Amino acid sequence: YAQGRRRRLMLQSLSQSEPSAVQTHPGVEVVLQAVTHCFFCSLLQLTGVLDDCFCDVESIDVFNNFKIYPRIKKLTERDYFRYYKVNLKRPCPFWPDDGHCAIKDCHVEPCPESKVPVGIKSGNYNKYSQAANTMSDMTECEQANELGAINSTLSNQSKEAFADWARHDDAQDHFCELDDETSPDAEYVDLLLNPERFTGYKGPSAWRVWNSIYEENCFKPRSVYRPLNPLAPSRGESSLCLEKRVFYRLISGLHSSINIHLCAEYLLDEGWGRSVWGPNVQEFRQRFDTAETKGEGTRRLKNLYFLYLIELRALYKVAPYFERAIVNLYTGNSQEDGETKELLLQIFNEIKAFPMHFDEKSMFAGHKMEAKTLKEEFRLHFKNISRIMDCVGCSKCRLWGKLQTQGLGTALKVLFSEKEIKNLPEHSPSKGFQLTRQEIVALLNGFGR
Repeated sequence: YAQGRRRRLMLQSLSQSEPSAVQTHPGVEVVLQAVTHCFFCSLLQLTGVLDDCFCDVESIDVFNNFKIYPRIKKLTERDYFRYYKVNLKRPCPFWPDDGHCAIKDCHVEPCPESKVPVGIKSGNYNKYSQAANTMSDMTECEQANELGAINSTLSNQSKEAFADWARHDDAQDHFCELDDETSPDAEYVDLLLNPERFTGYKGPSAWRVWNSIYEENCFKPRSVYRPLNPLAPSRGESSLCLEKRVFYRLISGLHSSINIHLCAEYLLDEGWGRSVWGPNVQEFRQRFDTAETKGEGTRRLKNLYFLYLIELRALYKVAPYFERAIVNLYTGNSQEDGETKELLLQIFNEIKAFPMHFDEKSMFAGHKMEAKTLKEEFRLHFKNISRIMDCVGCSKCRLWGKLQTQGLGTALKVLFSEKEIKNLPEHSPSKGFQLTRQEIVALLNGFGR
């Protein structure tokens, strides 16, 4: 409460001060001059308890800013998490492709294979420790039974067979349409060299993507009208059951998150052969200010906090999977790998200490058959949304859209696999629950976003 009160007093004092009296860097001065009293008033409304949760905005702010963000930023800069394999050439499955964005900032620069750490290039077969992949005291048959597709000593034919079985089994739990990593169109991308930012991609092509997500794939009452412009307000969330309300809020939170990233890294100046990126407060106001959004902006921001709590809960639930000694975030550099896992475990320890987690047990807790049907509908809706990301015309937007969607899909997979995670063997590879390296990278980078 005291932290929230200090935060509100600080915002109030800022809103009443004269920006011209503050001596700052020119770029910061422009930002200050753009901020108005009404804008700060709208931010002051972003406080208190979140719907469907026993958590308040102020507690999340303090926890994230001081405990989580500094560590998650370091983690996503490490080799294991900075390289993401993605197919940006998959055709849109829902409408004729209207061509890729011609703006130069839409381009994604793939990473040469020579730059990718050797352990990452070897694929998911090395997602466990190197020792687990080089066990020499078993027969080939015993290794096949014990390690399955994880063992890099298996023949290509055996690997393909195991991969087919794994794809069939995993498809029942996946909330996303996964890229085929063996496709010649799948390439490694260095996420640090291709940051998420506003590229100039907007208009009907971009709106059609979000319109399709909201109109065709989002649980919502029939009374909710979501026009083509995704910035327009929506109504009627309260009439949804918990599961459908959660689904809608997750999509809204993801939308808010992406919009904030674009406002924070906006192309401000392109002169003298050097692009200048930075915060665009006016763009942020257009999307989130209460006055600009007919009162909808605060709810959009609260849905972002809700999304944060959902993914935080998934990390809490999946911690036992990574805490086993057999799991190694393998890049081929043993010192790097050890430091990366230690940093990840530090994050898990901080998450465990957070007292106000989202309680997913209230979801799908009704009649068994109805709950099963609703859960499957939930999964298929989200899987469809992941396919829509292949319709994004801007390659860089598509990259980050696919990554964050897969991250959220992985979080949902974790939340619905609690029993399987509890029963994981300590000293042998998982059988009931597995995460590919791509899912791990997407989960942590998505949460980092």
